[in-house]
Amino acid sequence: MSDEQPTVPQPNDAQPTGAQPTVPLDVDGQPTLRLDVDGRPAADPGADPGIEPDAATAVPAPRKRLGRGAKIGIIVGAVVVGLVAIAVTVDVIARGVAEQRVADEIAKSLPEQVQGDVDVTIGGFSVIAQYLSGTMDEVSLSAPDLSVDGAPLDVQVTLQQVPVDLDQPVGHLAATVSADEASLNRLVTVPGATGTVTLGDSTVGYEGSVEVFGFPVGYQVTAKPTAAGDRILLEPVGVEVGAGGGSIDVSGIVSRLLGDDPVPVCVAEHLPEGIGVTAVAVAPGAVRVELEGDDVVLGADAMSRTGSCG
Repeated sequence: MSDEQPTVPQPNDAQPTGAQPTVPLDVDGQPTLRLDVDGRPAADPGADPGIEPDAATAVPAPRKRLGRGAKIGIIVGAVVVGLVAIAVTVDVIARGVAEQRVADEIAKSLPEQVQGDVDVTIGGFSVIAQYLSGTMDEVSLSAPDLSVDGAPLDVQVTLQQVPVDLDQPVGHLAATVSADEASLNRLVTVPGATGTVTLGDSTVGYEGSVEVFGFPVGYQVTAKPTAAGDRILLEPVGVEVGAGGGSIDVSGIVSRLLGDDPVPVCVAEHLPEGIGVTAVAVAPGAVRVELEGDDVVLGADAMSRTGSCG
């Protein structure tokens, strides 16, 4: 038997350069998987807490930088938005100034017998552009408490193609005048009528008197109003005549009143030249008259001249 002892491998004192991760081994020399209390793999004791393994070695992605053209586009866009905001603000201020100026000019142009405040609204997109062109597209006038010869009226006017210089003609004028029964009787006189005019359902009523064989005979007429430019025509649709003491035959009076031409009521003498009546609507106690005119001048001289019925 040999006395030689088996050679036992000795640990190699030489260590590889650089730090190597230490992994625990089991009895068979295999890596041991360590779990935490929740059954998940436990972190390496030598690892830096709070840093994921992948994150520790991940290389940050480079940030995308805007190109020169994109930066210029953003700057230009911001400048344009700013300029638009300034333009809108300036136009709003200019609109208010222009509306006040037109209101002042209209107030100066009103005849002495017309009193009241007039509110002005200028339509269209840019009042500055309109003003520079010399013509405003549309101007609305509102005077709900206007007084004409002491009679209160509600007047609404829409003007189109309005020159900056109001001594020049306006392209088109459309107006609505509303009045109650008292104002109508103060401003309008029906030829031959001896009393007040009453307003009913689409009709007007008035009284008159005629002489028959030297005796006065009174009558009451119900008429339908119709617009006729410079005047309003009252077409009788019903007549009531007094008996004249019972001794006079009044049938001829009724036939004459119903068969005659409509009674004309001149309105042009209350309106500036060039404006006529286009519609009349009557309700109990109220009347609404619609007016229109082309090439109407709203300057002081023109407004002081009224039309006539010839």
